[in-house]
Amino acid sequence: MKNLFLALFALIACAANAQPYKYIDSSKVMGLKSYQEDIKLHPETRLVEIKKYIPAIVLDIRYATANNFTHQKMYKEARAFARLPVVLALKQVEADLNKKGLGLKIYDAYRPYAITVKFYEVAHDTNFVADPRKGSKHNRGCAIDLSVIDLKTGKELDMPTGFDSFSKQAASDYAALPPQEIADRAILKGAMEARGFHEIPTEWWHFDFNGWSNYPLLDIPFSDIK
Repeated sequence: MKNLFLALFALIACAANAQPYKYIDSSKVMGLKSYQEDIKLHPETRLVEIKKYIPAIVLDIRYATANNFTHQKMYKEARAFARLPVVLALKQVEADLNKKGLGLKIYDAYRPYAITVKFYEVAHDTNFVADPRKGSKHNRGCAIDLSVIDLKTGKELDMPTGFDSFSKQAASDYAALPPQEIADRAILKGAMEARGFHEIPTEWWHFDFNGWSNYPLLDIPFSDIK
């Protein structure tokens, strides 16, 4: 009986100390309660819904459909969130492009950490999916996946690849492309960099906001964001 009690105690102790994340220390990922406490102190860093600040922006949230590299629906809602400073900068990008008859289409923005883990388990290529031991800028609410559209037609400009391509043509500096694709890619890059974003080498559509390292990783479902 004593041995059984000790075994049960050991199991309970292990469960109490177990981390909810298998790739990263749980203290490095902020859940809902900690996030709520944090934004009470720093409301200017809160997650906000992009459409509420930029109503005309177009959403094509691929992970709310099966039309993505996982071929699975990863989000329950087709919504896009980011940190407030990110959204305010994105609003400036949209205004800049509107003057040229262009606008933005968003594929993805804030992404809960749990989804990053699922992506990694589908595709282990960390050139294209974030390493869950480090997390993603998307998990911090500081990364945007997007393209440019013509406001008159609603069509996307000619870009080197579609969203979520794992091909070499998706690289932000890939040169063996038709001139129009290079020019259209440059429009997006120039507009984003002018407002504090920078692109990553492997994906022409992915831009990180300057200062992303000041924000913690988050694991908060869309439905819990107020």
